[in-house]
Amino acid sequence: MSTKSKIPNNDGVYFITFTCHKWLPLFEITKGYNIVYNWFDHLKTKGHYIIGYVIMPNHVHALIGFANSKTSINTIVGNGKRFMAYEIIKRLADQNEVNLLEELSHRVSKRDERRGKLHEVFEESFDWKECLSDKFIDQKLDYMHDNPCRGVWNLVESPADYQHSSAKFYLTGEQGVYGVTNYGELKDIDLSKSVNREFTNAESRGGDSARK
Repeated sequence: MSTKSKIPNNDGVYFITFTCHKWLPLFEITKGYNIVYNWFDHLKTKGHYIIGYVIMPNHVHALIGFANSKTSINTIVGNGKRFMAYEIIKRLADQNEVNLLEELSHRVSKRDERRGKLHEVFEESFDWKECLSDKFIDQKLDYMHDNPCRGVWNLVESPADYQHSSAKFYLTGEQGVYGVTNYGELKDIDLSKSVNREFTNAESRGGDSARK
């Protein structure tokens, strides 16, 4: 389902996917993987949980445990995409990617132009699936972690070797570049209640130096 279909709950575990406009590899071009990690950090400060993820050159898959923050999940993800879009455009400008900026500008609809939008960085909608069982969560983790090893990508031979992914943690028990929460830990957490949490450096930052 896409964002045009509103997520009915303000809490729960969801598999979220959003894609760069026209599948352009904007994360790769801008070395913008840490832009996504910064959004994850923001989500954690609001009491949400990053369960798993993979950041590909042109799209992101993430399993997120959303605590009830009284804000719709659609709004949370939409605001995150806007934050990331601003950062990507800033980096493209710093890199003098004039042609690409012009292309992204020309992709803005007349309706969005009237609202002040200048560039189309992401596809308008995002896909989501609610995860109601361990089996379904395992399926989504396997799917996202296998992304770098299949299709047109073939970026690594083993999922655990891909840097911008939680595969290493789930396959070896060792946190990778960004620390995630094992979904088994959420069994004792009531996501319907808004939670303020403090994080250890290992959980919230993972391998901080590798992210820069």
